[in-house]
Amino acid sequence: MKNIAVIAKRELASYFNSPVAYVFLIIFLILMGFFTFMMGGFFQYNEAALTTFFIWHPWLYMLLVPAVGMRLWAEERRMRTLELLFTMPITTTQAILGKYIAGWLFLGFAILLTLPMPITVCYLGEPDLGPMVTGYLGSFLMAGAYLAISGLTSSLTRNQVISFITSVVICMFLVLAGYPPITNLLLKWGASNRLVEFAANLSVMFHFESMQRGVVDIRDLVYFVTLILFALFTTNIILKTHRS
Repeated sequence: MKNIAVIAKRELASYFNSPVAYVFLIIFLILMGFFTFMMGGFFQYNEAALTTFFIWHPWLYMLLVPAVGMRLWAEERRMRTLELLFTMPITTTQAILGKYIAGWLFLGFAILLTLPMPITVCYLGEPDLGPMVTGYLGSFLMAGAYLAISGLTSSLTRNQVISFITSVVICMFLVLAGYPPITNLLLKWGASNRLVEFAANLSVMFHFESMQRGVVDIRDLVYFVTLILFALFTTNIILKTHRS
């Protein structure tokens, strides 16, 4: 745990020592506000809820989280510091967890900066706090899942742009998997109802929407945790091939 904490601390400091991090935070908050108030029609709903706020998270994270994760390993490989990192007395798993935790904490900080949104809602009305809390929990887990996927694609290439595009495509698939056009296309191709249901269950929307409503189902938690662990495990296998 000490090695993981040291790596996480170093990585987290590197985020805030770079102006890119602050540009990311500013863009993140501007887009959140724009889509919530302008595109989502927050005030037109005339209800004390964050529905129009959370509904955009899967789509915004699909573009913004890969921008954070694309540098996790691609930069190390491009600068040829990956070999130097692995000469230190740390395991591959510790390096992966340290970098991942730092990135997830950075994203968590970005999400915390949106707290004026629920504060505003509480000021304007008397909202149900349950959906707000579970919505933020689901948002944080979803950001972690996207980041794990971005870390996986980053370990496959030296090019950050390729890592970014690949991550966006995978995250887009996880968003669109449960939408009717996709499921109807599978049925048209002769897929069984069980396969279609499985594809729908792969969608982050399917699991995130229930948490937006204030429902914390163990299956939703298992989905996000499994997605994170699978991506980290695969990253571990890929990096061990570079280490050997």
